[in-house]
Amino acid sequence: MKYAENNRISHRQLYHQIILSFLAPLLICIPGNDGEQGLSGAVGIMAAVLILLLYVFFLMRTSYCYADPVKIMGKLKGSLLGIFFLIYLIMTGVYILSLIEQIVPVWAVSGIATGWLIFWAVVVCAYGADHGMQRRGRMAGVSGGIFLFVIILMLLLCIGQGNAEYLKEMLRESRLWGKEIVYSTYDVVCAFSGISLLPFVLQNVEKRGNSGKIVTSAILTVSGILLLILFILPSVLGWGRIQKELYPVLPLMAGADLPGNVLARFDVLWIGFLLYGLFFALGSCFHYGIHILDTVHLRSGKYWFPIVIYAFSFVRIDDRGIADFYKMYLGTFFVPGLVLIQICLLFRGQKKRRKKTASAVAVLMVFILSCTGCAGIEPEKRMYPLAMGVDVSEGEYILTYAMPDLPRATGQGKEEEDGNQTLQVRGKSFEEIKSRYERSQEKYLDIGHLQILILSQDLTETDMWKDFFEYLREEPLAGENIYVFQTQEPEKLLGWKEGGTSVGEYITGLMENRMDREQKNGVTLRQVYYQWYQNGTLKKLPKITLSEDQIQVWLE
Repeated sequence: MKYAENNRISHRQLYHQIILSFLAPLLICIPGNDGEQGLSGAVGIMAAVLILLLYVFFLMRTSYCYADPVKIMGKLKGSLLGIFFLIYLIMTGVYILSLIEQIVPVWAVSGIATGWLIFWAVVVCAYGADHGMQRRGRMAGVSGGIFLFVIILMLLLCIGQGNAEYLKEMLRESRLWGKEIVYSTYDVVCAFSGISLLPFVLQNVEKRGNSGKIVTSAILTVSGILLLILFILPSVLGWGRIQKELYPVLPLMAGADLPGNVLARFDVLWIGFLLYGLFFALGSCFHYGIHILDTVHLRSGKYWFPIVIYAFSFVRIDDRGIADFYKMYLGTFFVPGLVLIQICLLFRGQKKRRKKTASAVAVLMVFILSCTGCAGIEPEKRMYPLAMGVDVSEGEYILTYAMPDLPRATGQGKEEEDGNQTLQVRGKSFEEIKSRYERSQEKYLDIGHLQILILSQDLTETDMWKDFFEYLREEPLAGENIYVFQTQEPEKLLGWKEGGTSVGEYITGLMENRMDREQKNGVTLRQVYYQWYQNGTLKKLPKITLSEDQIQVWLE
């Protein structure tokens, strides 16, 4: 049955709603230095799944109490139950907004005001939140399968980029500690605690008695992906790095390109789908909040409930936002409260048009796509270097950018007089270099298409290279599949051009346009990061030289 009848949602739609609401936030927050890692984290996820499956069994048995809590439990108890879940939805909504605020300006749209970003996120996600369960079910049915397919595709591509030695290192250095397993188990249970909202939905699900199997399948799907990502991350990024990254899934996406580099900046699409999951989860907070207010016969929250979440996102306590207390709130108040509620309950004696759903999906997708470009500045007002050189002289850093001939590179069949130029900016710090660039250049510098990075030997022979990579690490638009070389004079090399071909295009062609048996793997930015995070040293870089106007790459 593709769509449910009689104003109900199907099991497939329920499954996709759970996937869309949980997968994106958990992919971001579960791994990382503030989440679950290594063998203890993996065992904790498996233990948490067993607890959640048992919890779902009891949850299904008490779901009748949620259909009309005021009628079944009395006005006071029913209202308190509703307020308990409303506080959770407000806290969760504020937390998701904080994730959007951190991710979008850095990984998707540079230069966007976070205040306006949050405002439009609330407006778009609140649109249609009061239009009933079936409309949201159809929205999930339309997009949930695509979302899950894209996430699985990304993981498969990342598996192909993994390194067996990195994985062995994680297995060797990661230990199974009883205390860490307990903490990990409880953290994952807290992360999935939103599953407690399901009883408010089940009366609108066809064949409600069999819904437990669908909920179980959704939990197993999400937890299975989380379990897989715990092994993919160290095998691709390295064990040392994921212990220092707050959200390691984001740099993982930065290098998850299609084979052959057939589409530049493919990581933007991963971010776009990840943001779609976050926006759907935020919309779910609005939807369930309005639904619970109606269920417990409180004042309709069609307008004011999203406004409350938006307002609380600006609240600060000792320079900390509400989202900073979210993890503590789940573990200290919400989950223990759920257990108490579940114990108390256990021991207690027409269909809308698809056109409207499609419009809601379209509005949300348009907003997502608008947040996944290179930045909020028009393409013609940018400079796109394909290669960058880094040198030092007299205590100053020197950055040299090689610009391609864009009309010829994009197939327009003409060349500009100023094509293939280089731009050099120097300063005692990278903040000074950035400031000098902004004072002297009219175009925004977009390094999202950077393919080649060339370091001078003078830089690599000192510890100043660490400052450069610290700077580059804070520029997430630079993908981690960039090739890294060293040479004696980067500026001279970057000024090379022949037949209208820029140095960035030429060297990339040298590395990639060969028969499989002739290909030699260069050193990528991700590999440089790995060795740096592991032992603080710079990986040995292949040399590149310019002799008699001929570029030669010396690979090991």
